[in-house]
Amino acid sequence: MDEENTFKPLIRLTQDGDLSMLRQQIEEKLLIKQSIQAHFGKSGDTLLHYAARHGHADILRYLVEDVGMDIELYNSDYKRALHEAASMSHERCVRYLIDRGAKIDCLKKADWTPLMMACTRRNLEVIKVLLDHSADPTIHNKDGWNSFHIACREGDAAVIEHLLLVRPEVWRTESKTRRTPLHTAAMHGCLEVCETLLERCAYKPDEKDSCGVTPFMDAVRNGHLAVAKLLLEKHQASPTAVDILGTQPVHQASVTAQEEALRFLVQGLNVDVNARATKLELTALHYAAKEGHTSFIKTLLQLGADLHARDKKGRSALHMACIGQHAGTAQTLLQLGLVDTEDSTGTRARQHAKKQDVTRVFETPDELEP
Repeated sequence: MDEENTFKPLIRLTQDGDLSMLRQQIEEKLLIKQSIQAHFGKSGDTLLHYAARHGHADILRYLVEDVGMDIELYNSDYKRALHEAASMSHERCVRYLIDRGAKIDCLKKADWTPLMMACTRRNLEVIKVLLDHSADPTIHNKDGWNSFHIACREGDAAVIEHLLLVRPEVWRTESKTRRTPLHTAAMHGCLEVCETLLERCAYKPDEKDSCGVTPFMDAVRNGHLAVAKLLLEKHQASPTAVDILGTQPVHQASVTAQEEALRFLVQGLNVDVNARATKLELTALHYAAKEGHTSFIKTLLQLGADLHARDKKGRSALHMACIGQHAGTAQTLLQLGLVDTEDSTGTRARQHAKKQDVTRVFETPDELEP
């Protein structure tokens, strides 16, 4: 407790950037030796980490040059000060640490480099500093992502352009689940980045990840219609491609209740609203019911969805609503005309109901509001 009380003021002064008082506290209380190796809390941060995180280059200089702290000290996640400075876009701190010999591609937990951390922000200058000092954008973390992947998620087209300028081959990468940077940019709706990737990189149309998902599917199920249209126009994406479960974009849009995307697929591209996912022959209506998207179900029906469609096991949308424990959806489907009949195993929808409010939907059908 005494040690904690001793160092708490030092942490606060470091975070606040008060070099004068920090110097006074350390030197008057003869804490130089203790400060050199002190790690604080569960994070295991040092004063060096706090200074870098908060962008106090003058305190970094004092801790390294006067106190004698090792710039490669790491915390419980193996983060160095350079990780901290890069992740918070503190250019002066990044430059100082590099000038003092910090390892440019040091790895923290999960194998993240300082450049990867910098690419989580939209600060091109910090990224340029790291690249100018030979940071490697092709290094992969434990998930198989490199810095280019990460930058594509963040969506800064200028960063993407610069990474391609420095390392033109950096786009040729896949994560451990075989996701490309184009998948990542499409999933996050980064339109400008997608435009750059399609112009500058040789991605094949409808490249699939390990689940069979294409960039177009990613865009549709996340509601990024502008990206989806770009992929159709500039990359010949297929609006009816299937993943490993046999689901098409129309099914995926129904899982996430993307109404605008659904209307575009059915009305704009003539996709069959009653198309079956090949594994279990589920329709978009089944998927929407299982997720409890009541208002979306009404949109599906307006677009021609078959209310009475059965899947491979003979289950209706009512079965799926009960499996998902969605009382409101089950009630709406009953009001719309579905009857609680048996599936191919002799199981009624109500037998899937585990929540009391779902069960009650079937107990008093005559009292339901029309």
